[in-house]
Amino acid sequence: MLRVEDTDASRVTEEAVRGVLEDLRWLGLDWDEGPEVGGPFGPYLQSQRLDIYREKADELRASGAAFRCYCSPEELEERRKAAISRGEAPGYDGHCRDLSAAQVAAYEAEGRTPVVRFRMPDHEWVVHDVVKGEVRFAPGQLRDFVLVRSDGSPVFLLAVAVDDLLMGITHVVRGDDLLASAPRNIAVIEALGGSAPRYAHLPQVLGPDRQPLSKRHGSTSVESFREAGFLPEALVNYLALLGWSPGDDREIVSREELVAAFDLERVSSNPAAFDVEKLTWMNNHYIQALDDDELAARCMHPLTESGLMPDPATLRDAMPLVRERMKTLRDVVPLLRFLFTDDISFDDKALTEIHKAPGGYLTRVADSLEAVEPWETEPIAAALDAAGSSEDLGRRKAYMPVRAAMAGSTVSPPLPESLALLGRSRTVARLRSADG
Repeated sequence: MLRVEDTDASRVTEEAVRGVLEDLRWLGLDWDEGPEVGGPFGPYLQSQRLDIYREKADELRASGAAFRCYCSPEELEERRKAAISRGEAPGYDGHCRDLSAAQVAAYEAEGRTPVVRFRMPDHEWVVHDVVKGEVRFAPGQLRDFVLVRSDGSPVFLLAVAVDDLLMGITHVVRGDDLLASAPRNIAVIEALGGSAPRYAHLPQVLGPDRQPLSKRHGSTSVESFREAGFLPEALVNYLALLGWSPGDDREIVSREELVAAFDLERVSSNPAAFDVEKLTWMNNHYIQALDDDELAARCMHPLTESGLMPDPATLRDAMPLVRERMKTLRDVVPLLRFLFTDDISFDDKALTEIHKAPGGYLTRVADSLEAVEPWETEPIAAALDAAGSSEDLGRRKAYMPVRAAMAGSTVSPPLPESLALLGRSRTVARLRSADG
C-alpha cells in the first residue's frame, strides 16, 4: 500500500507527490493499492480524508480521550520557560484538561480558537520494536499532545493513527527519529478501540561526517541520483544493504533475491554511512551487466537531456567502446558527444595538442583518410599509423591531435573505432577545419 501523508499543505505540494510516485516507479517499487491504483481503503491521500479525521477527533473528545485546549502559543512558551527554570522537564502541563463550562465560555468569549489535545495516559509505555527491541517510556515522559490544529487540520499523530487503524496496517517501518511517536500512535489507536501494528524503527542513514544524511551532504533525493546517471537496480541494491544483509558476504543482490531474503529481524539497530564511492562501484557493475541494446536504451536519457539527438543504431554500435569507461550513465555524454553533434568546441588540452602537431599534419591525415577503402576500423588504423610514421611520430603523438580535432577533447573512445562511427566526410571535415 502507498499512502501519501500530505495534510501539511505548507510542506507538501502536488508536484512533490507526483515526484514521489515517479521515483518509486523508476526504482521498480510498485504498489498494490494506493494513488492511481485504488483499493478498498481509499482515498490514499490524507488531504482527501479530512472528514474522517474530524469524525475520529470528535469520537475521541466524546469518550474523554481528547479535549479542547485554549492555551495560546505565548502562554505555552511562558510556562515552558518557567518549568525549565524550576528544573522540570518542559512539556504541556495539562492546563486545559478539565476546564469548567465557565472557563470554556470565558476563553471563547475572548475569541480564542482551540486545538484538540490527546489526553496521554500517565503510565509507563513499552514499545516492542522489531529493530530496537523493547523500548520503555517512563510515566510522565509523554505529555498530552495536539491532534487537531486551531484551523481544524489534523496533525501527523492523529492522521497516521487513524489510517493505520482503518487501513488494517500490520507493520510500520520508518526512521528512528519517529520512535517517540510510537507510544502516542499506540495510545490513539487503542483509544479508538483498535490494536496497534508492529513497529520497526530503522536507524537513520549517516553522511561522511557521521551526521544524519541531509541536504548539507549534497543532493540526496532519488531524482538527483537518477539524473546523475545511476541505475535503479544499483540504487535499490545499495540502499537495501545499508543496515541489512542477506546473511552472507554478497554485495550484488538482485531485486528478486532481496525480496526472497529480506527479513526485518536482520536489520541492524546501528546507523549505516552512505558511501557514494561504494554506490558508484556497484553502479558500474550493473552497467557492465547490461547488453549493448539495453545500455544504449538507458543512455538515451542523459544524451537527450544534454541537447543531443542520438541515432539509435550508432549509439548501440558505440556501446562496446565506452561501457568500461562508464561509472554512471552520464559518463556517456562527454564520451560520445562528438558523434551526435558537429558543434565541436575545443578544451584547452585539445587546443594544445592541435598546436603541437607539425604544420599541415591534420590536413595530410585528412587526405590520407579520404582515400581509405573500405571505411572500417582496420584500414583507418593503418592510415593513421602510416601518417604518423611519415612524420616520425609515435602512435600517441600521431593520434592525439586527430582525437582532439575529432572530439574537441583528448579523451574519447579508441580513435580508429570512433572515426569509423563518425563517418568519412565528417572526419575529414573536422580535421581540415582544425588545421585551418
